[in-house]
Amino acid sequence: MGSVIRDISLAKSGRQKINWVRKNMPLLRSLEEEFAKTKPFDGIRITVSVHLEAKTAYLAKLFAIGGGQVSVTGSNPLSTQDDVAAALAEDGLNVYAWYNATEKEYKEHLNLALDGRPNIVIDDGGDLVHLLHTERTELLSDVMGGCEETTTGVIRLKAMEKEGALKFPMVAVNNAYCKYLFDNRYGTGQSVWDGINRTTNLIVAGKNVVVVGYGWCGKGIAMRAKGLGASVIVCEVDPIKAAEAVMDGYKVMPMMEAAKIGDLFITATGCSRVIHREHFKVMKDGAILCNAGHFDVEVSVKDLEEMAVRKEEQRKNIMGYMMEDGRWINLLAEGRLVNLAAGDGHPAEIMDMSFALQALSAKYVLENHSRLGKKVIDVPEEIDRRVALMKLESWGITIDELTEEQKKYLDSWC
Repeated sequence: MGSVIRDISLAKSGRQKINWVRKNMPLLRSLEEEFAKTKPFDGIRITVSVHLEAKTAYLAKLFAIGGGQVSVTGSNPLSTQDDVAAALAEDGLNVYAWYNATEKEYKEHLNLALDGRPNIVIDDGGDLVHLLHTERTELLSDVMGGCEETTTGVIRLKAMEKEGALKFPMVAVNNAYCKYLFDNRYGTGQSVWDGINRTTNLIVAGKNVVVVGYGWCGKGIAMRAKGLGASVIVCEVDPIKAAEAVMDGYKVMPMMEAAKIGDLFITATGCSRVIHREHFKVMKDGAILCNAGHFDVEVSVKDLEEMAVRKEEQRKNIMGYMMEDGRWINLLAEGRLVNLAAGDGHPAEIMDMSFALQALSAKYVLENHSRLGKKVIDVPEEIDRRVALMKLESWGITIDELTEEQKKYLDSWC
């Protein structure tokens, strides 16, 4: 079946975006040169479900350059860029996605991508893997394994593994050092604020910014908020992370207390209903809410809808909800990923590292799937280190190496 996209005439604009990120992704360019020669994915069917914008498009093209038969879909209805989808389709890849798909359309696009009978799956959030284990079980025998991009997807995979439900190996790319230290922290930290600032056009300095969740994404968001002049409040359920936030210089308190004084709230937990009805009751007039977690379940939009006596679009990607007492609470990007639904996602140089991990981990799965077992596995250390060294090389930086004497000393115990 041919691609299912919004408008093929948008391809020129999409190709410009892809060409721009390619110029700023030296690691993938290096792998492109390598894969063009070695064809590691020759004849292998690959289905990619990651936020469909220019950087993902380049990853998909990399798999095709490496010989793969590639099907591409999005992983969030509001993050697909129609011009990028058109460019990929015009280049001969099978693309099934468009911006603002309904829930039904989104699922249809996932299924169309799976109709390619993948040997390798590249997932972001776990929707592809979930479908394969529930409604598309006839495809399981073809799947060698795959890679998961984000925290939410790894959580779902771990739950499947714990129950003995996972039917093939999945590499937790999100857990690699070169993913969470850079993508989750610096990538999310910058792109979330890109999305917020572009959407609201409001000052950050002087505001009380509440960051819900102090994992690596939360750390990056809080760091950038502090740099923009905000007073940062962190809400956490993990005492170790809460203690870390205190020592990083932030106020820490329960959400019920933060709800009363926050001006801008950002969720980054991977959990559900971390901001809900009881919090909405005490929020300031004009409070702004947004989400940086994968699924739109962290801010309870259902509670907002039920509590509001009036609902009005305040600005593109800002929906205002008027409470019974006249207060307005504003939600960005429908509670979906604000950095992608209201922005362009992580910077190209950051995704260069993450997608290099994806490409090399997919190659690792292809070469080793028969011995990996039906479980979630970490990115091999040699891949993590290779990506870090590639990044340093792209910056023109070299580092020291241990001498044989030093290696012997570190390996000894007396």
